Amino acid sequence: MLNGIITAMVTPFESSGNIDIKATEILIEKLIANGVQGIFVLGTNGEFHVIENDMKIKFAKKVVEIVAKRVPVYAGAGSNSTGEVIKLGKQMIAVGVDALSVITPYFVSLEEDELYNHYKMIAENLAIPIVLYNIPKNTGINLSFELVSKLSKISNIIGIKDSSGDINNIAGYIDNTSRDEFSVLSGSDSLILKALKLGASGAISATSNLLTTNNVEIYKQFIAGNLDKAEQWQQSLEEFRRILKYASIPSVLKQSLSLSGIDVGVPRLPVLPVTNPNDNQDIINTIKNYYHL
Repeated sequence: MLNGIITAMVTPFESSGNIDIKATEILIEKLIANGVQGIFVLGTNGEFHVIENDMKIKFAKKVVEIVAKRVPVYAGAGSNSTGEVIKLGKQMIAVGVDALSVITPYFVSLEEDELYNHYKMIAENLAIPIVLYNIPKNTGINLSFELVSKLSKISNIIGIKDSSGDINNIAGYIDNTSRDEFSVLSGSDSLILKALKLGASGAISATSNLLTTNNVEIYKQFIAGNLDKAEQWQQSLEEFRRILKYASIPSVLKQSLSLSGIDVGVPRLPVLPVTNPNDNQDIINTIKNYYHL
């Protein structure tokens, strides 16, 4: 069962556009040392949509090698094409990832039976745990409670990351699935504690790239029954979340990591670094406050 804080890790790039292996290693070691319970690569913050499949496979392989079984490695393998997901998924299995995350198809509006068939075929053709990924703002598709309930009965579909930003969506998934066999995880970092209180298993968190301890403590304090402390840690994310709006994902997150001492490079085009000088200064000041620089 999925649980705890799983980091939706950024993909570090060199100025040449190649994967920065050293930065990848530094970031992973920091995340594991600070208590994350999984590494999720090639998601939205991992820029899956602008990375070629060959590079995705090489990156996933390197991450698996660095992590060395200390925590599970989840890899994004989503695509508009069912066949492409299966093809990429088989390559991910070959390099040793522990589970796959599969975003809903995007660009094309699909009926419930088409979505069910998409995921069913993927699950039947890939002998690996699969996590559904719901992010309707980006895809135009919001997985219904009924569909997720039906999909949860497929043995190797083990959970869902919900990035809808709607706590009622998370609640609906929890209420319509078995907690013993299917994990619901918040993909919206503002909702981690609220989701845990409703019965979610944890979160797949982008802010944990930078604020690792803050995120991990939300979960740890909740499990320990220290709800006031958990709430304090939850609120500690808000100042950082405020500055994320200054640019497209994952521009501010990557810049903030670099300011903290882990140079992960800039996003791939078409996403640009932050250019407004006032926004840049606010980002710098915010990171200084977090890191007491």
